[in-house]
Amino acid sequence: MKKIIISKLFLYRYRFIIGYIILGLAFALLIITLPTFAQKGLSEAEINSATNSYYLGKDGILNGDLVNLPYRILQKMSITWFGLSAYTIKLPSIIIGLFFGLLLILLLNRWFKSNVSLLASCFIVLSTPFLFLAGSGTPLIMLVFWPTLLLWLGSKIQGEKRPRPMYCFAFALAMLLSIFTPYMIYFAIFCVFFALMQPHLRFVVKSLPKLPMIVLGIMVISGFVVLGISIYNHPTTIMELLFSKDFQMGQFFNNIATGFAPMFSWHNSIESVFLSPLISLPTFALALIGLFSTTKGFFASRNSIASILTVFCLVITGFNPDSAIFLILPLLILVAHGLKYLLEKWYGLFPENPYARISALIPLTILFSLMIVPSLLQYIYGYRYNPNIANEFNNNLEIIKENLTDEYLLATKDYDFYKILEESTDIKVIGELEKVEKLAIMGELEEKPEYYVLDRIITSPMRDNSDIIYLYTEKVEGE
Repeated sequence: MKKIIISKLFLYRYRFIIGYIILGLAFALLIITLPTFAQKGLSEAEINSATNSYYLGKDGILNGDLVNLPYRILQKMSITWFGLSAYTIKLPSIIIGLFFGLLLILLLNRWFKSNVSLLASCFIVLSTPFLFLAGSGTPLIMLVFWPTLLLWLGSKIQGEKRPRPMYCFAFALAMLLSIFTPYMIYFAIFCVFFALMQPHLRFVVKSLPKLPMIVLGIMVISGFVVLGISIYNHPTTIMELLFSKDFQMGQFFNNIATGFAPMFSWHNSIESVFLSPLISLPTFALALIGLFSTTKGFFASRNSIASILTVFCLVITGFNPDSAIFLILPLLILVAHGLKYLLEKWYGLFPENPYARISALIPLTILFSLMIVPSLLQYIYGYRYNPNIANEFNNNLEIIKENLTDEYLLATKDYDFYKILEESTDIKVIGELEKVEKLAIMGELEEKPEYYVLDRIITSPMRDNSDIIYLYTEKVEGE
C-alpha cells in the first residue's frame, strides 16, 4: 500500500488559503446581514449622526464643519440615495467594517505566521466589540479604522527594502483624512514620534526615497493648514477634535472609569450601548499571556505597539468614555501574541512528534469555541433582550414607516431627523400643531390638541416609553 504523505495532500497544502476564503465569505455575509439580527432600532447617537450627516452642506464644510467629515459624507450619500432607514444609517459602518476586518486580517498576516493570523482573524471578526462597531451608525468605527489602516500601510513601508511610492502616498492621504476624526491628531503625532524614537523605524525613514517623503510632508502639512483655517473660523472644532464638547479636566479619571466599566463588569445594571462584559474572561486571559510574551522583545516595533496603543486608549477615554471601544485594537493584537506564544510552547514540547502537534487542535478548538460562540450569541441576544441595553435603542423610525402613509406627523422631538422622511416617503412632517384632517403626534403632548379626538395609539414592544404615536382625527361638529 502506498504511504500517504500528509504534506502532499491538497487540503493540507492549501489549508490556509481555504481557511481565509471560508472566513472571508462568512465574514462578508455576517456583516451585510448584521442589522437584521442585532441592535433592534437606533440609538440616540445614531439619530444625531444621521441628522448631522444629512444636513451637511458645502457652506458648512467651508465654514469649518469638518469633524468626522469622511464618515458623514458617506452617511449623507447613503441616506440621500436609498432613503432614510436603519439599514442606510448603518450602511457606512458596514462598508467600513468590511475594510476594517480585511485590514486587520492583512495586518496580522504580516506580523504573524499564517496559522496564528488565521486563528486570530477568526476571533476578531466574530467578537462582540467588532460586530458592535460594524453595526453602529455612528463615526465611532473610524476611531479604530484609521489606526489599523495606518499600521498596515506602515508595515508595508517598513517591510520592503525599497518601499513603493504608492504606499507612502496612501499613508500620507490616510493620515491627512484621519485628522478630521476626533483624537486622531494625537495618533498622527504618536506615529511621527514613534517612527523617530524606534531605532528600526528611524532607519527605515532615513532610507526612504526623498521625493515620496517630500510629497508626504506637503500633503500632511496642507491638511493641518486646512484644519487650522477651520479652527480659526470655528473655534469649537479644536475642542471636538482634541477633547469633547463638554469635557472638563476634573472628569478625566471618572470618564476612564465610566468607559471601561462595561468592558469587564459582570453586572447588568450598567446603562450603556456597550454590552457588559464586552471583554470575556478567556479573551482577557489570552491577552494577558500575549502581553507577557512581548516583554522579552518589547523594543521591537511589533511587540511594543500593542502596549503603547493601550496607553493611547486610556488617554482618549479620559476625554470621552465612548472612546474606550478603541481597546479592541491593542487587545486583539495581544490576543494574536498570546496565540503565538501558546502554539510555540506546545510545538516546542513536541518538535518531532506529528501526533502531538495534531492533538493540539482539540484543546485549541475548545478554547476558541469558548471564546467565539458565547461572544457571538451574547451579541445577537444581548442587544435584543438585555433590558439596560435594549432600551438604549428604539425602532420608532420603522414603526412610523409601517403605520403612517398619508397622515401628517408631528415630531415633538428630533424633528430635523424625521423631516428627512419627506424625501423618500409620502409622510409629511410638521414642526408645530396645524389644523389638518389627520394628525399623528409622536409622544404625548402636555396639552391635548384642540379640535381633535384620539383615534388610536401605536405602541412598541419596548419596556419603557412604549407609546410611540398618537393618531388623532379632526373632531366633527356637534361632538
